[in-house]
Amino acid sequence: MIKIKTREEIELMRESALIVSKTLGILAKEVKPGVTTLYLDKLAEEFIRDHGAKPGFLGLYDFPNTLCMSPNAQVVHGIPNDKPLEEGDIISIDCGALKNGFYGDHAYTFQVGEVAEDVKQLLQVTKESLYVGIREFKVGNRIGDVGFAIQNYCENHGYGVVRELVGHGLGRDMHEDPEMPNYGRRGRGKKFVEGMVVAIEPMVNLGTQHINQLNDGWTILTKDGKPSAHFEHDVAIVNGKPELLSTFKYIYEALGIESNEEDEFRQNF
Repeated sequence: MIKIKTREEIELMRESALIVSKTLGILAKEVKPGVTTLYLDKLAEEFIRDHGAKPGFLGLYDFPNTLCMSPNAQVVHGIPNDKPLEEGDIISIDCGALKNGFYGDHAYTFQVGEVAEDVKQLLQVTKESLYVGIREFKVGNRIGDVGFAIQNYCENHGYGVVRELVGHGLGRDMHEDPEMPNYGRRGRGKKFVEGMVVAIEPMVNLGTQHINQLNDGWTILTKDGKPSAHFEHDVAIVNGKPELLSTFKYIYEALGIESNEEDEFRQNF
């Protein structure tokens, strides 16, 4: 059952989402060759707790850490470890926080030093597809409209869109209805209404769409060993239109990037 949020609940969810956004901003300064994902995980847990929240992933379904850290061919759900990052790597950092009874949950794929041009293009297109999908999250549209938009955009660039893993509703539970696939057909699925809140998260592979799972029961990786990208935002429907609750602003400030990509999804109310 889809749980509709009040305007007040959406503002509480924005607080949770912004803690995640700020956590990713702190980590952006630290993602570099020689750093371990376990070190980044410890930083994230301390920052989240210092800001009056709890790590959203730690212990959820028995996950052992604060962050899902998925480098290179890992798609999502990678477990932090003591292996140092290397020049040319990419790494998806997925983070969650629980505050005021509501979850925030979003992700960004970082470059570690200089990366190959084809990988850089994969990251760019995947991030663009996130906003292509968000534009379709509005009153009167349906789940298939978002999925179709993301799938069409990525496949037109020759990339594989993961089918087995999807975005989701968000609220007092980390995963609520509805599921939000990154593929689909226009006009299909449940209709969007005012007050819905979802996490939209394209997971896109440089090669095949097909995936495998490691024996750790968590880590998902591409079947052909080629890199995968993952970007995620928390979005509410406010006044009939998509309103971002999360932001990449803190990441961009840390990395010295100027961007206006989020401007169309900010309302003054």
